[in-house]
Amino acid sequence: MKQVVQNYKSGELALLDVPVPGCKPGGVLVRSAFSLISTGTELMKVSEAGMSMLGKARSRPDQVAKVVQSVAANGVPATYRKVMGKLDSYTPLGYSLCGVVEQVGAGIDDVKAGDLVACAGNEHALHAELNWVPKNLYVPVPDGVAARHAAFGTVGSIALQGVRQGESRLGEVALVIGLGLIGQLVTQLLNASGVRVVGVDPDPARCELAERLGAAACGDPGSASVESAVVELTGGMGVDQVYLAAGGSSNQPVELAARLCRDRGRVIDIGKCRLDLPWNAYYEKELDVRFSRSYGPGRYDPEYELQGRDYPIGYVRWTERRNLACFLDLIARGSVDVEPLVSHVADFEDAVETYRRLEEGELKAVAVLFRYTPASDDAPAAEAPQVTVPEVPRPSGRTGAARRSGPVRLAFVGAGNYASSMLLPHLTGRDGVELSTVVTTTALSAANAQRKFGFGKATTDLDAVLGDPAVDAVFVVTRHSSHAELTRRALLAGKAVFVEKPLALTEEELAGVLAAVEESGNDRIQVGFNRRFAPLLREAKERFGVRGGPASLRYLVNAGRLEHGSWYLRQDTEGSRFAGEGGHFVDTASWLLDADPVSVYAAAPAGGEDLQIVLGYPDGSTATISYVTSGPASFPKETLDLIADNKVLRLDDFVRAAVHDGRRRQWVGSRLPKARDKGQNAELAAFVKAVRTGGPMPVPLESLAATTTATLAVRTALASGVPVTLAGAR
Repeated sequence: MKQVVQNYKSGELALLDVPVPGCKPGGVLVRSAFSLISTGTELMKVSEAGMSMLGKARSRPDQVAKVVQSVAANGVPATYRKVMGKLDSYTPLGYSLCGVVEQVGAGIDDVKAGDLVACAGNEHALHAELNWVPKNLYVPVPDGVAARHAAFGTVGSIALQGVRQGESRLGEVALVIGLGLIGQLVTQLLNASGVRVVGVDPDPARCELAERLGAAACGDPGSASVESAVVELTGGMGVDQVYLAAGGSSNQPVELAARLCRDRGRVIDIGKCRLDLPWNAYYEKELDVRFSRSYGPGRYDPEYELQGRDYPIGYVRWTERRNLACFLDLIARGSVDVEPLVSHVADFEDAVETYRRLEEGELKAVAVLFRYTPASDDAPAAEAPQVTVPEVPRPSGRTGAARRSGPVRLAFVGAGNYASSMLLPHLTGRDGVELSTVVTTTALSAANAQRKFGFGKATTDLDAVLGDPAVDAVFVVTRHSSHAELTRRALLAGKAVFVEKPLALTEEELAGVLAAVEESGNDRIQVGFNRRFAPLLREAKERFGVRGGPASLRYLVNAGRLEHGSWYLRQDTEGSRFAGEGGHFVDTASWLLDADPVSVYAAAPAGGEDLQIVLGYPDGSTATISYVTSGPASFPKETLDLIADNKVLRLDDFVRAAVHDGRRRQWVGSRLPKARDKGQNAELAAFVKAVRTGGPMPVPLESLAATTTATLAVRTALASGVPVTLAGAR
């Protein structure tokens, strides 16, 4: 299928061939009929992409701050790869469309195939022939509403949410600054609410259009006619509310708002304009400044948008979905007329040329629609206080363990940030490796990975990959909740599997993976516990030498706080944060101590997220893992001390290491910090070698199972408050 994309690094716009998205549970697959270009938001994004790197940095200081933090935590090389990987990727455009339901996912009962729906979301209502849309981001289109008009649903909801924030009342007077697409819709919504409107815009054509659609008077922001109209309509008191629907770097809108607003009036920011508030003017009138967040409550809440959890109507009357339905109802009843706003309708095949004409000013427009051809031959993808350490099966024959004469052919399931920045760069161009297929649930991410890393094929069809005899090994690099099931399926398909941590989020999931090993006879599995492969740590362990007695290990993990909305925080579906990444640290400790843990104790400060975990080992050694989220970002992420036999191994964040032997300190390599290397490259080399030669996997399956069990036992230890014995541990 086709999708409009842009490369944020180069600014290139393209109509790209991408795989058809899969129809996941909790949503519907929609074939687009019309999608709407937001001539404000989208053209601003297109313009930013064409800036120099310095210009991009100046326009997004928030992202620059994140880069600085990443450098402190991960070093310059890893941060550079991550940033350039994001920049040099295709990003989607679009967020408002109308289309026909093509396929219904599990759990959906309010629409059926063939229904017309309006869709929202900058990840789900894209300029693409097909989109997967979750339940709370689509609504059925009322009878009598044309598809081209229903495509305005999202931008209409943005305008509607702004009007709700203004709390307009019958008989009031409002000033709308900026008569682009949003401003025109705000004007109509206010007029329908019994509010008289004065509009402001430097474009005479837009002023004339707003007056045709109900505004009492409109004019240029610098003209006296606007102020005269306000005086006449309000008796000189000033308007009750001002809606900032303009963009740009000028501070004129907020200054004009202060001058024309009445005492204790309301100023609502809907657009993205400069907000350098003149203090005296806003203070003396005690103006109420409000922000309108996109299309309503639920926006930026992943539980609402992705998991379909609605807000109770008794507490939140107007949500994203209810705003969307309300706006379509207003169109159906004739209270809002969007047809006069349609400046141009372009065939979807002409999308790139349409953007060029808009950006260069050749096409003057309030609203532009893309019109899609009827359904083609694109077919939707198929839907696709004692813990027992599970006994690891010992298959009599190892499926897929034969030596290979040709290149090892790899398939990636998932191609997100970690795969793109930490794994694929080490595999691209590696001798004896062929990147065969990339499969993702979203079409564009698969196409991006194919373009950047040279995969032979990109698809959303997992079954086709697992059934492909040409694929030797499958990399599972998806969200945590899917790891165990995808690993199980790949093992049953006879593939060698590299699964990024965690292997499983529950004991039942781990048992399912081991059952697949026993059923298939295929034990060719590696979990992405890369730290044991880090060159600096391996050399330090070798210098430390063989222990003669028990050891004490201290591992401080300065994990830091996650951003609001991070999927790591979705404990109900993705498990706890420690369950997701704690296996890294358990595995590293066990590798350094040359044994698997036999007990786990865990404690957490009251009301805090920090964890103190103590692992016991068969020879009396202990490993204390301090997993903290309250530390400063400026402090190293990982520091480790191993103490035994009057010696200390010290590791500082994988950039420096030393061994103290009681007499002197021996630096590993040199005392100068090295480039941070957490072992991904060496780990991948070991995995590829094992697949190619048919030799043992880099880490025994018994160790992978023991590490996973110990990591999951932390939850049990926290709940019980006493140490948990790992029954059956070696």
